[in-house]
Amino acid sequence: MEAIINYFENIPTLHRSLLLVGGITFFWLLEGGLPLFRFKYQKWQHAIPNFFFTLTTIVINFGLAFLLLGTADWVKANNFGIINWLPQMSLWLYALLGVLLLDFFGAYLAHYVEHKVKPLWMVHLVHHTDHNVDTTTGNRHHPLESVVRFTFTLFGVFIVGTPIALVFLYQSLSVIFTQLTHANIKLPKKIDKAISYFFISPDMHKIHHHYRLPYTDSNYGNIFSIWDRIFGTYMYMEREDLVYGVDVFPDEHKNSNIADLLKQPFQKYDKATLSAEVKD
Repeated sequence: MEAIINYFENIPTLHRSLLLVGGITFFWLLEGGLPLFRFKYQKWQHAIPNFFFTLTTIVINFGLAFLLLGTADWVKANNFGIINWLPQMSLWLYALLGVLLLDFFGAYLAHYVEHKVKPLWMVHLVHHTDHNVDTTTGNRHHPLESVVRFTFTLFGVFIVGTPIALVFLYQSLSVIFTQLTHANIKLPKKIDKAISYFFISPDMHKIHHHYRLPYTDSNYGNIFSIWDRIFGTYMYMEREDLVYGVDVFPDEHKNSNIADLLKQPFQKYDKATLSAEVKD
């Protein structure tokens, strides 16, 4: 475990880039052999806006990285944060708790709040208005959402007390799980279900992308499924019944146009129209 921590403490930027590009490439190819849905779309054309938002996310995270580094160094130097206040534990447990709690603050809590606070939901809409969810959808976030997510992660690093090695380990796992859970792949149902008891599985997350409530407001997790189960936000539906998108933003052309997506958060829209009582 010490070797892993040492590696992530000094992980080269190139390795992090290869993780992102390699992951997308791997799941892109896997989608061709094990598709969940056979989308009638031009795969590269669909990917263009998603790659654009992946790029904006990278630029924003890189530009704000000094805040993350500074906070991680400060909590380590001052022995501050939840995992540093607990009794001494093994390095394995220390790392597990650190990543688990960062997953709560940086992913689950951020995602939950985005669905419950209207201005943030409007920003998060860009991620949900993809009608053909695949591995490129994972990083389809409006630039404003990238800032929101970064802020929650920064808060998590401060509260949890994670050194930079655990921050980079968490971010690397987050990238992999984001690509996996959005990938248009079909695992055997029993295997997918078994995975979902511990981690976010592909089917579990795609339920979150169903176009109507209450499914849209469920399964917020990114790496670990424990948070959805603890806080009662876990839901299940058969994969065959999934319909992607948001029902009050049905225009697939606009939802695949970069200019329209950049303006999407500023449109007038009442989330209440996504009534939980409307049946599919």
